[in-house]
Amino acid sequence: MWRDEAATWQAAHRSPGEILHLLGQVDLVHGLYYAVMHVNFALFGDSLLTLRLPSVIAAAGACALTARLAARLCGRPAGTAAGLALAMVPAVQELAQEDRPYAGVLFFVVLSTTLLVHALQWPGRRRWAGYAAALLAAALLNWLALFTVAAHALTLVCVRPGRRQWSRWATAAGAAVAGALPLVLLSRKQAAQVAWIDPLGLPTVLAVTGTAAAAALCALLPVARTAADSRGEAREVTVGLGALAFPLYAVPQLGLLAVSAVKPLHVTRYVLYSYAGLALLVAALVVTLAARFRARSGGFVGVTACAALLVMLPQAADLRTADSRVDDVLAAARHVAEAGAGADGVLYIPAARRDTALVSPREFAGMRDLAMAQGPVDSGTLKGIEAAPGAVTEAIRDARRIVVVTDPGPPSLKSAGDRAKWQALAGEFVRLSDTVDRGRRVIVYARIAERDTGRGSVRDTERRTEPAPG
Repeated sequence: MWRDEAATWQAAHRSPGEILHLLGQVDLVHGLYYAVMHVNFALFGDSLLTLRLPSVIAAAGACALTARLAARLCGRPAGTAAGLALAMVPAVQELAQEDRPYAGVLFFVVLSTTLLVHALQWPGRRRWAGYAAALLAAALLNWLALFTVAAHALTLVCVRPGRRQWSRWATAAGAAVAGALPLVLLSRKQAAQVAWIDPLGLPTVLAVTGTAAAAALCALLPVARTAADSRGEAREVTVGLGALAFPLYAVPQLGLLAVSAVKPLHVTRYVLYSYAGLALLVAALVVTLAARFRARSGGFVGVTACAALLVMLPQAADLRTADSRVDDVLAAARHVAEAGAGADGVLYIPAARRDTALVSPREFAGMRDLAMAQGPVDSGTLKGIEAAPGAVTEAIRDARRIVVVTDPGPPSLKSAGDRAKWQALAGEFVRLSDTVDRGRRVIVYARIAERDTGRGSVRDTERRTEPAPG
């Protein structure tokens, strides 16, 4: 369980009222997801399986819908290719096994795109209502999914439906946007939460624009431009795969680039859903190559998929290891339980590393949180509110053995409280052990004047280890 999953774990274990209190301070953009996960835990219990299963189901459903959509537009071989292509995207594989809302956003965007095609081809109020509901669900899980509205608008420009269809789409899309607008406006007050995102770099710009250019070429392929409904049913509007897929990929990706040029916001998972459009275009390319080599489409798709899987196997395998995440909250908790026996105090540097104890409280039994002034639940935060530096220093002086949970490498002492913690430790404590594992660091300190029975004097240990960082 890495730090983002720990945030979901904490929030989902709170009562509905406590979740609302939290959303007033942080993570409003994830409010719907936290509510869903709260119900999930209430129904099925809390475990890593129930934590991640919704993402697995959502990603699998998105791949199935993508396959069905491509099959409707270009035939069954294209459907198989599109579903497999989406499943092989590394970002999709990563977020399919992770407890965050982005796989759910992917599912609802693909569902809304499928319902859009249905509503254009066979108009009906229920289809348009379903389209609006799916689009709203995606936006409430992450309002950057609203790029889909612009993508669908571009699709309509390409397929040129009648005035009535334009009006129905505008009504449905407008209802979805209106439903998500309060979330967009209120969450802007919490913009400091994304301050960690780095400005755009040239490699990112080149990668996104280069892939968009390749996608545009795929959209020009004859199979992508010719709308051939494999079911052979009469339709009111003809929708080509290219006209649907290229905007779905390019608009969110290029739109996020444009936004990030003003305010750094480019993170791949925020527009994960755009890869459904890319998967549809890959399917068009595979079917075109099969025709070019005069091969049976089904067999060619299978061979191509196997070859792609072999090439990507090392990366796919790496994504399924604990080391593929930035840290491991549970591993840090285990180290605390093993190395911190007898400790009477614990410190977190920075305070966000308190998530280690919040998801594994048993491992911290008997340890006093020396810096805590108000707990996370009472304060409506994920990490609590810490006391003033002077009060923290006094609490440290009253402790005899302290466990510190922090990040690997030199400490990043951005706050006065964190600096006070290190200074107090450096002046009166000696380091007994220092463990770094999977992105977390657990250090055990003892007061210099104390004896560590069974291991010799603490002063002897001090000569065998590095001095505490100051």
